[in-house]
Amino acid sequence: MRTSSNPAFRNLPSSSSGYASFQHGGQATGYDPYPSAPSAERPITVDDVVIKTALSLAVVLAAGLATAISGMYVLALPAALVGIGVALFMCFRPKPSAALTLIYSAAQGTVLGAITGLYELNPQYGGIGMQAVIGTAGVFVGMLIVYKTGAIRVTPRLTKMIVAGVIGAGILMLSNLLLSFFIPEGFGLRSGGTFSILISLVFIVIAAFTLLLEFDQADEMVRAGYPAKWAWFTAFGLVASLVWLYMEILRLLSYLRQE
Repeated sequence: MRTSSNPAFRNLPSSSSGYASFQHGGQATGYDPYPSAPSAERPITVDDVVIKTALSLAVVLAAGLATAISGMYVLALPAALVGIGVALFMCFRPKPSAALTLIYSAAQGTVLGAITGLYELNPQYGGIGMQAVIGTAGVFVGMLIVYKTGAIRVTPRLTKMIVAGVIGAGILMLSNLLLSFFIPEGFGLRSGGTFSILISLVFIVIAAFTLLLEFDQADEMVRAGYPAKWAWFTAFGLVASLVWLYMEILRLLSYLRQE
């Protein structure tokens, strides 16, 4: 079995058995010819990943719609804090948890619903939420096709570049937030001008490429025969990437609509 290029996957426990995998690069990856001691739990399958991810995204959508329709935008801040807390816990303690994944999904859905709802209150941004959803879905499908066909392979070098991009984006956004307390609009990342559009495009590209890491992690888990419960961990990662992608697409659309 090859070593995963995904840094998150390297922190996971040893695999339990070989199992059929995704098709990657147009060829079946097969199974691990040297499996470890068999596990009493059923191995993870592609269907497990798809179902758990779909359930998590359904929770995001339901929470988002409920927040936007009810107008309970005040819930955005506590939901954001819950989401950050769960995300940090899941990142530093990579263990599958259906409860935490669904709590994270609900929290993120609440945040997205509040932000989208506030945009929709302004006639200038009418329909922007649906456009962002369609854009996010389009990017997701596009990156899945790119991964499955092997057009872009997740190599250690590419992984390092993506991780560096995510860290850089995080530092930049945090610095901009802190600076905005002293200087209006901080670095101007979200001012709505040309610079803001370029930043959003860069962030969209980085968020899209994080999906490749999540696909690769799921591929490794299926190939290695991890227990089925690990599908929740993959679902968490996919939800996190899609939430960031949606937010950046939403922001980009809002900039393009400004007069």
